[in-house]
Amino acid sequence: MKTRTTTGPAEGWEYVIGLEVHTELKTATKLFCGCPNAFGEEPNTSVCPVCLGLPGSLPVMNEQAVDFAIRVGLALDATIQRSQFHRKNYFYPDMPKDYQISQYDVPINARGHLELPSGRVIGIERAHLEEDTGKLIHRGGHGRIESAEYSLIDYNRSGVPLLEIVSAPDIRDPEEAKEYVTELRAILVTVGASDGRMEEGSLRVDANVSVRPIGETGFRTRVEIKNLNSLRSLVRALEFEGLRQVHLYEDGEAMIQQTRFWDEARSVTGALRLKEEANDYRYFPEPDLPPVAPDSDLIEERRAQLPELPSARRGYLASLLPDLSGDLRETVIADACWPYFRAAIDANITPARAAARCANELTALLAEIGELTPTRFVEVLTLEDRGELGASQVKILLREACVDAATVPDLIAKLGLSARDQRAIKSMVAEVIAPFADEWERYLDGDEKIAGFLVGQVMRKYGRQISGADARQALVELGDEARKSTD
Repeated sequence: MKTRTTTGPAEGWEYVIGLEVHTELKTATKLFCGCPNAFGEEPNTSVCPVCLGLPGSLPVMNEQAVDFAIRVGLALDATIQRSQFHRKNYFYPDMPKDYQISQYDVPINARGHLELPSGRVIGIERAHLEEDTGKLIHRGGHGRIESAEYSLIDYNRSGVPLLEIVSAPDIRDPEEAKEYVTELRAILVTVGASDGRMEEGSLRVDANVSVRPIGETGFRTRVEIKNLNSLRSLVRALEFEGLRQVHLYEDGEAMIQQTRFWDEARSVTGALRLKEEANDYRYFPEPDLPPVAPDSDLIEERRAQLPELPSARRGYLASLLPDLSGDLRETVIADACWPYFRAAIDANITPARAAARCANELTALLAEIGELTPTRFVEVLTLEDRGELGASQVKILLREACVDAATVPDLIAKLGLSARDQRAIKSMVAEVIAPFADEWERYLDGDEKIAGFLVGQVMRKYGRQISGADARQALVELGDEARKSTD
């Protein structure tokens, strides 16, 4: 594990942070019933006796949710084990049957780890399955329950499959917490278990945070900040809470173990309730569900099917382009770009060109990518690698290839992007600059500033057919030839 300099909440203090990331699994139906698992439906329309907790209803396990949990566990290098569902008892209107079906002391995934891009390794204590609760909407006041005039409940979310991924208290500052959630989200999306949309609530974070003097090894009293639904809120809430705790210790006040909320508008955390312990929930085994016991053949089959994970992609990219900037690297290894980059490398496209086209042109086209498959992407880049198309032509061609399924040669003909050799380009440049005799003489006399004007004239007429770089190169060669002829 690499060491790092920590950024504490105040001089002489450091954070101790553990995160609970709740991700909604991308199943077609809910965890224990056949109701659709869909975001944005009319309130209370995707419900049935099971997810409403009506008497006499019985849960039936969603096999796809178990499969997703196994994939995530494998990606986090966790132990996949026989697991048991429990009833977690509590009274609150978001769960009408007054208990949540969750996994307690025998989760499906245990003891994994996640390596951050920085090289730091964060322990994963567990990743367990459970059902989501309904959604409370508070009206009036500040939109919080304590000031609301009334509250509404939407049970569409009730019973949606969740995987709660609990880290060890290994995180040492808010930015590292952000890095952890970002990397974990990338893994969840890559293995296909989640869409990772924090803005839709499909990935939410609870943060357990305490502080201690640097050099102290024990853990002090922690608080839990609930329902952080953006990376910005996560960082700001941790920064505030760290300072609040330091000030309490420095003032000689007692730290209370409690659950707190983050108020984005006022940029403060506030007390919700005293922190519950496991005993408060009176866990007992769920009598209506058998243990989940994936066999070893299934686990090994899913292990073999795991896609290349972000850390492996990052390492492979670094082996090809060690000097690539961090922003470009993270863009290229994203799920949307990676298949195109790998296809380009497999076709022997220049790595730097493949990375640049993915990070720039391809990223700009993701919302309309339609007909642009990795194979067609490679066809276009192959022409650029051979020098048969310039950069500006490639940009035009890739955009058209998104909306028109015609072959690449047909698209080139349709757009008038004739692939030309250098001799043809020089001929086109010579034709354009012929009427500009005075400017040409100034260029031959060494006036480099006029070169931009001449190239501009070329691009004005042939910009769809040749690149600016090709035009400038042709101009240089024509100039060299003209000077030699007059020597």
